[in-house]
Amino acid sequence: MTSEILVDALPYFDVGFDEPGVREMALAMVDEECRRYKPSKNYLEHMSLDTTTSFETELMKNEFQRIESGARLDSMNTKRYELPAPPSGKLSEIQAWQESVDNSFAQLEHQAIRYLNLELLQKYGCESWKAALEVLVGLNAKAQKELQELKKEIQDVNWRRKTKQLQTGDRLNQLNNTWVQLVSCNFELESAIKQLEIQIALHQNGQQEQSNGHDKNENEEEEKVENHENGTIDTENNQNNDNHDEDVEMKE
Repeated sequence: MTSEILVDALPYFDVGFDEPGVREMALAMVDEECRRYKPSKNYLEHMSLDTTTSFETELMKNEFQRIESGARLDSMNTKRYELPAPPSGKLSEIQAWQESVDNSFAQLEHQAIRYLNLELLQKYGCESWKAALEVLVGLNAKAQKELQELKKEIQDVNWRRKTKQLQTGDRLNQLNNTWVQLVSCNFELESAIKQLEIQIALHQNGQQEQSNGHDKNENEEEEKVENHENGTIDTENNQNNDNHDEDVEMKE
């Protein structure tokens, strides 16, 4: 696909990372890629976020809002824990005293409930706490198990990547050595071909020169023969002329 990016790096096999300037160059390339990269979608969309507000009560929400707004916490209202007597102006009113008595009964009942809660806590609190701790221990063990499984998966992925990259690196080395051998053989072949071409050219030049020399010798032989024949003819002509002259003289 055209949208796929070809990653040609083999981190488990490549060498030369410790050379000066290599790390800086790599970091600069990463920064440049981060600057140019424009995400086209949310890659964490399939991973739903945990809801952290499901346990919040109305009181907690109000308190969180107060903290966010920076408002001061109201001081604790201790008025309901007091047992005031009727005001001095209402000491003679039965209704005022009745309210004070009702308040006393309410405070007494609250104290009784607190005492009962303390007794229940003393009797069952330890076991309840142990049960809660067991739940927490179980949750922790489950989380640790999931963590170990994830670490194992990550390690398996890394081992597979390392094994594959090392195998690929060895294959690349073999191919590189083969390429070097082929290039060397090609160079040797080219050198041998050039030497043969030179020898062929020299041989052809030698044959050409030999052929030219042979032709020259033939021409010289032909010239000699022709000159000899011409000389013979001239001699015969001279003899004939001499004989003719002698005949003429004799006739006279």
